[in-house]
Formats: sequence, structure tokens, C-alpha cells
Amino acid sequence: MLKSGIILLFLAAAAPVLADRSAGVDIRRGGSLWARIDGDGAIRINGSLAGRCEEDGSVRKDGLLVGKIESDGTIRIGGSLAGEIEADGRVRKNGSIIGGIERDGTIRKNGSIWGSADPCCSDHGELKRIAAVLVFFAEDYF
Repeated sequence: MLKSGIILLFLAAAAPVLADRSAGVDIRRGGSLWARIDGDGAIRINGSLAGRCEEDGSVRKDGLLVGKIESDGTIRIGGSLAGEIEADGRVRKNGSIIGGIERDGTIRKNGSIWGSADPCCSDHGELKRIAAVLVFFAEDYF
């Protein structure tokens, strides 16, 4: 009885953490929801399924492999080196900083606020998923 009570207490305490992790990330532009990254990696743009960010960093758009965000943050488009998402959130294109994803979720491009991500940004993995949406689905970001 005591053992099952401890397990239930642990599960009750862990449930909010597990729920937050699978809840996904909302990306807003101008205050309105523009994109969502579901907990399973599905990417929705304006509510419609547009692609997927896979566990290995591969990014699919309409089912086709379009690029990859490698484990170190290197951004490849069609296999070619295109930029990087650094551990501190800076986004580089061809070696130059073009913007960044701040720890509070603010997304900047050329110093100006471009949008926001919520919840954000617990680790480099989450930054890479947000960067994948910006690079492969936001025509005016990358």
C-alpha cells in the first residue's frame, strides 16, 4: 500500500512536467499565433500541418526532406551548409548573425523583434526546433 502511494505521488508530481514537454511550442507574430511545434515534432503553420522536425534534426516540408539542423546547431538546406543556431540562441546565416531567439522567447531579426515563442527556451534542442521553423517555414526570416 505504501509503495503504490509513493508511486502515485511521484506520478502526480511529474504529470505537469510531462504535460508541458508534450504540449509543444507556440510561435507568434504580431501577437497572433502563426506556427506551432507539437510535442511529436509536427509543425503547423496557421493551423495546418506543414511539416515535421524529426528527432535527428531532419526537417520535412509537405513530406519532403528539405534540410537538417544538426546536433551542434549547424543548419543545412538541401545538404549544403547555410548557417547555425548557437547554444545562446544567436542565428547565423552564411557566418553572419541575422538574429536570435532569446531565453524569454523573444525572436529577433536584425535587432528588431520579429515574433515570440512560448514556452521557450529550456535547452539547445528547443532552440533548434524553433530555428527549424524560422529557417524552413518563415519566408521572411532566413
